[in-house]
Amino acid sequence: MLLRLPTSLSEARECVAEGAVPIGGATLVWATFQRDGFPEQAVSLRHLPEATAIEPDALGSAVRLHQIDDRVPEVLRAAAATVGTGAVRRTATVGGNLVGSTLRCLLPAALVLDARATVLEQAGVHETDLAEVVEKRQLLLSIRWRVPLVSGYHKAPAAAGGPPPLVVASAVHAEGGGPHLRVAVRDGYDVLRATVPCGTGADPVLDALERSDLAALPAGARDAVRAHVSDVLARVGDR
Repeated sequence: MLLRLPTSLSEARECVAEGAVPIGGATLVWATFQRDGFPEQAVSLRHLPEATAIEPDALGSAVRLHQIDDRVPEVLRAAAATVGTGAVRRTATVGGNLVGSTLRCLLPAALVLDARATVLEQAGVHETDLAEVVEKRQLLLSIRWRVPLVSGYHKAPAAAGGPPPLVVASAVHAEGGGPHLRVAVRDGYDVLRATVPCGTGADPVLDALERSDLAALPAGARDAVRAHVSDVLARVGDR
């Protein structure tokens, strides 16, 4: 297998056009390669500046999870810190987790930041909805978001090899009509979302969430959401 390491977007486009298979840290694709055979060529974006950025409002797809630090919002930093073991986080990438994984631990965090995705195709680079990238498994270059006032992340304890643990992510954004709270919950393999105004105290916000799509969650999951959101809203008042 020939591994190609483009250093520019034009080189990366050429790799894609010639059929190179995208890989990141290969934590997810290596077993597939061993089972189904290795491709003739693969492409890694780890030398591409657009895919290695770590900024207050952007994160490249080739960034390894252990590299995500306090330059990004708390919700993303905490999400990355809970993925696998330290050895996994030193290898796994943002793009691999969002697009290649079935668990997608970073997805709820990215959704509450209202993140947009930049993808690379043969025709060029364009911005699109993150959910579309996940569904179509497009080649992700980076995600970009609006910096929130506060954010938070909760992942329930779970035994290794068991069902996916409950994940709750939230972020409060300043909006033209007042602050809004975005919440995303991974229950099993499904992710539910809600956005509600949050300028009138915690109780009205929690009541609004109970009337949102999150009402479909089991009672225990709704309790976890209420506890998490209450904590995040308390921090808004501290700002």
